[in-house]
Amino acid sequence: MKIAFIVPPFVEILDLAGPVQVFTEARYYGFEVELEFYCLEETSVSSSGLPFGKVSHFSEANLLNGDYLFVPGMDFQYVSSSAFKTQHAFFNWLKQCSGEGTFICAVCNGAFALGYAGLLKNTECTTHWRRIETLQQTFPEAKVLTDILYKKSNNVYTSAGISAGIDLSLAILEELKGALFTHKVARGLVVYHRRSQHHSQQSVYLDYRNHINPNIHTVQDYLIEHLAEENSIDNLAKMVAMSPRNLSRVFKEKTGTTILEYLTLLRLELAKTMLNNPDFTIEYIASRCGFKTARQLQRILKNTDQ
Repeated sequence: MKIAFIVPPFVEILDLAGPVQVFTEARYYGFEVELEFYCLEETSVSSSGLPFGKVSHFSEANLLNGDYLFVPGMDFQYVSSSAFKTQHAFFNWLKQCSGEGTFICAVCNGAFALGYAGLLKNTECTTHWRRIETLQQTFPEAKVLTDILYKKSNNVYTSAGISAGIDLSLAILEELKGALFTHKVARGLVVYHRRSQHHSQQSVYLDYRNHINPNIHTVQDYLIEHLAEENSIDNLAKMVAMSPRNLSRVFKEKTGTTILEYLTLLRLELAKTMLNNPDFTIEYIASRCGFKTARQLQRILKNTDQ
């Protein structure tokens, strides 16, 4: 099996390096796969100015049914330029590869290359949240999904920006090698908790932070790091030298939610992430996340899915 990566002009380095590292780590654990790299033009320089050495032209690739091809994101000014939009030979090649059974994977605005290749027609797909609207406008026949990390539609994979390429690569690896093997790779990458395609591009760890109150930020930071503890209002209030009543009032005023509601959201987020790990029992997850019993966690999970 081959996994090939396009190195386009003005490539976003992490869009390329993240997926490459996932499969490099997988080879360390015994995954037999060839990694290949191909360019669009004779020389390539990343969006941050890092130049690349000699890379074979995509026309030299020999990808077969069951191989994978990654198209990473690029500086959007280049994606919007005529220089990119007129890469007809490349787009035709992408369509040919897809037709021959190669899986085509786009990270971030690499999805625009798939669109110009005609691979997004009547296809569910996604991209970085900044480019969702533009992708839909540019390719009106595409079914562009908002607020998801990645999406598989037939033999086309698309993902949100930057680090979501790692999540997509781990998901592909899980399809190929199973959850336990992928967990080993994730641990090797120090990505202990993988996210699924159903996770939002937003994060509860970043939500509810659109304020500048240092005491509330302190409480939020503490809750994130101490989910398994009881976290009583009295103890939290002492930590920031506020009365329990005043802390509750200010927290709701600044975040739009109560401390208990916020804590429950944090615990649910961690629980949903830990559920991706086949080594963890529901009892262990409940205890790590601060739920009193596994039954309580299961009940809350069931209610949130309805």
